[in-house]
Amino acid sequence: MSAPIVSLPPPARRVAPAPLGHKGVLSAGLIFGAWLALLTFLLAFYQPNWQSPAPYLLALVQAHLYTGLYITAHDAMHGVVSPNKRLNNAIGTVAALLFAYNWFANQLPKHHAHHRHVGTPDDPDFHPENYSGFLPWLARFAWNYVTWWQIALMALTYNVLKLYFPQTNVIAFWMLPVIGATLQLFFFGTYLPHRGEHEPTNQHRSHSQLRHHAWAFLSCYFFGYHYEHHDQPYLPWWRLWRTKQG
Repeated sequence: MSAPIVSLPPPARRVAPAPLGHKGVLSAGLIFGAWLALLTFLLAFYQPNWQSPAPYLLALVQAHLYTGLYITAHDAMHGVVSPNKRLNNAIGTVAALLFAYNWFANQLPKHHAHHRHVGTPDDPDFHPENYSGFLPWLARFAWNYVTWWQIALMALTYNVLKLYFPQTNVIAFWMLPVIGATLQLFFFGTYLPHRGEHEPTNQHRSHSQLRHHAWAFLSCYFFGYHYEHHDQPYLPWWRLWRTKQG
């Protein structure tokens, strides 16, 4: 069940950019560390009891951490992980690679094109009327972003991992969480914010969910506040909630 959507949120309260210092790097490190620690435990040590809710909840937590990896790569695309450009891009590259072998350098220009041309034919995430449904739009989005070499590397990694860890664990805690995170990112970060019509005064052609910080974090690291993100793309995910008024 998705959060309520409003067609035109009130103007975002602008928060002047504050020095990032090492906070973005610390945030990235916490996500990397939590993702790696939980994945190691689930693959190497965990013996799931599929009759209990525990393995399903752990898979959801791992999917959420996968989402955090890509949100970190996204923040790096905006240069807000570190003021050191080389470090910023290195963290973005690692985060994108860990998320199903996405290549940061290829996605960087596409994401900035999305911000410059949002909701127009020049927007790589744009959906013409015949792609307005969820599944057709998802298929078109995947066609634009997923590469054959990603699929090949994922297949290779799967076959290597199952040599060392239980196959069921590899599927449940490595493969399915990244698929779930992909759907989570698309649904809350692209489909809900940009679907349908937008008011002429909506300069960012973006919807925004109603103010609910806990749900906004759990659903997509505050990117349900999507109008606010387009309005202030210099804010990292962990500061985005401060812009939300209603």
